[in-house]
Amino acid sequence: MEAAKEKVVIIGSGPAGYTAAIYAARAGLNPLVFAGAQPGGQLTTTNDVENFPGYPDGVNGPQMMMDLQRQAERFGTRIRYAVVTRVDFSVYPFRLVIDDAEEVLAASVIIATGASAKYLGIPSEQTFANRGVSACAVCDGYFYRGKEVAVVGAGDSAAEEATYLAKLCTKVHLLVRRNEMRASKIMQKRVFATPNIEIHWNTETDEILGDESGVTGVRVINNLTGEKKVIPIQGFFLAIGHKPNTEIFRDYLDLDENGYIKVRPGSTRTNIEGVFAVGDAADKVYRQAVTAAGTGCMGALDAEKFLAAKEAETVQP
Repeated sequence: MEAAKEKVVIIGSGPAGYTAAIYAARAGLNPLVFAGAQPGGQLTTTNDVENFPGYPDGVNGPQMMMDLQRQAERFGTRIRYAVVTRVDFSVYPFRLVIDDAEEVLAASVIIATGASAKYLGIPSEQTFANRGVSACAVCDGYFYRGKEVAVVGAGDSAAEEATYLAKLCTKVHLLVRRNEMRASKIMQKRVFATPNIEIHWNTETDEILGDESGVTGVRVINNLTGEKKVIPIQGFFLAIGHKPNTEIFRDYLDLDENGYIKVRPGSTRTNIEGVFAVGDAADKVYRQAVTAAGTGCMGALDAEKFLAAKEAETVQP
């Protein structure tokens, strides 16, 4: 059976992927979206989104993704609930393998596979997900104004999350596994200078505690003495990093040391002409829905420009 040929294939279906689809569809490119293993992306695990423009009363994360999907479909986007399991960017058109079975050929590809927050791996993280456990202080910190929270981590991300939350919360407990932080000196200085951040050295999370209302505390253990104690909190924030979902592109695209796709400054272009990267798969700095959507728009415009140039090449005498 001959492989289907597509003008634009979008891999991923979060804010970046759906926005790329909206723009590509309105440009008449008839995009095909492969929704991936988590249709809608990370926001489908978020109850309340209050910082995305256009929702003055906030919006449920899954509802927002449904809204974006319907908008993309309104202009003719086709969405398939399948996973791109392999790619071959060494040939043109690009070759994609779907669910380890079907082949699709694409004249251009927009990668919107996102990134996944790293978790500690304790069951209570999932038990209290969206009920006190979060991996994004900028996204969810607003809900913990005037409360006590904990942040686990020791790098720049943890330092940034802790200092951000300290502006909103009465107290921030920073849980650090070792007797020192990995954060840059300037970030450590900011943490140390913030009076309502208490650092718990040599401390690991044993269990997140709570009830029907959500998180009520965290039980920690001192990894030197073995002593356990409970810290009363209402919010628990993970800041131990994110892992971009880019492994299947490693053989073809330039990635940084953490696996994020490198793009040319001011664009979404990768080292392979015709392949574009948008959203959290290429963004390790902002990681917000609105910035992901912005790069999704850029990716579609970059793809449209690329395809127009390809078409012009074929009609030249």
